[in-house]
Amino acid sequence: MVEIIMRFAKGVEAHVSLRVGTGSVEALTGALPFHSVVHRWGEEIYFDAPFHADREGDARADMEVGEVAYWPDGDAIALFFGPTPASVGDKPRAYSPCNLLGRVQGPIKRLGTVKDGSSVEVLMA
Repeated sequence: MVEIIMRFAKGVEAHVSLRVGTGSVEALTGALPFHSVVHRWGEEIYFDAPFHADREGDARADMEVGEVAYWPDGDAIALFFGPTPASVGDKPRAYSPCNLLGRVQGPIKRLGTVKDGSSVEVLMA
């Protein structure tokens, strides 16, 4: 199992267990470490990624709370912790299909405190 850490401003961290053997995960781990700027879209945090990967065969827009995905249309990483403006009901929904990267380990409610425009550092655990 490969794990990365996403460190946000004000001491908020997300430990993410990654899938194994996908092009998006390989591109992500090959680009580590990096910094980016957070954007909010409902109860989704997303930020620019310094790599590109193609849409994978199992890409999807309907996500689960706690999932982390790569958005190939915008070269961004997204963390889902609740409904987004595209949601129908209480489940997160991405703007368009994303490649699943993995899942946040532990409680995710703290992600709701991360502000738009704050910094994030992504590194190996």
